[in-house]
Amino acid sequence: MASLSWKHHTLIQTLISRGPLKEKEFHSIFTGVTGRNPGDAKKIFDKYLLEINKELSYVHFELRACRDQYDGHVCYGVVNTVSDDQSKLGTKYSVPQIAFFKGIIEAIAQDEAAQGCISGFDALNIRLENQVPSEASSSQQQVPPAFKNFSMSQKDKTLEELVKDNWLCRTRDGNIGLGIRSLLDLRSWFRNNGVPSCEVCNEAGVKADLCSNEGCTVRIHKYCLKNLLSQRDDKVCSGCGKPWPLGRVTKEEAVEAAVNDDEEEETDAQATALRSKKRKNRSHRDSAENVSSQASLASSSGITRRRVTRSAAHLS
Repeated sequence: MASLSWKHHTLIQTLISRGPLKEKEFHSIFTGVTGRNPGDAKKIFDKYLLEINKELSYVHFELRACRDQYDGHVCYGVVNTVSDDQSKLGTKYSVPQIAFFKGIIEAIAQDEAAQGCISGFDALNIRLENQVPSEASSSQQQVPPAFKNFSMSQKDKTLEELVKDNWLCRTRDGNIGLGIRSLLDLRSWFRNNGVPSCEVCNEAGVKADLCSNEGCTVRIHKYCLKNLLSQRDDKVCSGCGKPWPLGRVTKEEAVEAAVNDDEEEETDAQATALRSKKRKNRSHRDSAENVSSQASLASSSGITRRRVTRSAAHLS
């Protein structure tokens, strides 16, 4: 990669060392390295990515961007484009751990309801024997002993490691979903395993809204649906032409809305306390001014009274 400058290398090394980064953070790093803002210099930003990917292709890597299907944020990461077994085993994970992970992503990605997650209980009960090739599974002797002896505690520990490394994630309601590294790395796996794509962006619809019309297979990511419906007057499914179900709120969205409401209430409470403090300070200031005014008035009244008295005495 001799044709790349130190700026290109810094961007690559940052993504490799830190892992996938959200767009805002990666843009901030790009600005710090190049002195250019991607928002104002999109052509320069795209040129950098093109130059990086041209060189990375020689070593079967790619700098890739995708949306996190759970929050809609764009993320960037460097991924391995080789999908053979040897490259999969070239990680810190053991063979049983990889088989366990494969079982989880299959259960999540192939869910017809496109919920994008499974419960922690279901994840821990993934059977590694199901990851043995079909011709080998018929003979119990060909199932690796490491698969049979992979305990529940080992699964639990592996689950935590996969979440920590962003291969998996925990949703707001405590379920297990696909991490951003999986969404970046497994694009070809989704396609090869028949995971339906989003009607709008053509990426795998792991977590998506489904058309409610029976027989229609259209699924759309929530963030894609929001953009689509905001640009169209007819709120209908592009597949069957029936009205798209609106106003459907998931449990996760309800939790998020509640969190936002709590934050707004907290902000309102802080604002109310600030206004109350200002009123109290103003009241104290007004009281002090009133006392001062009364004292001044009293002093003036005393002088006036004394003058009147002297005047009256003179007249008498």
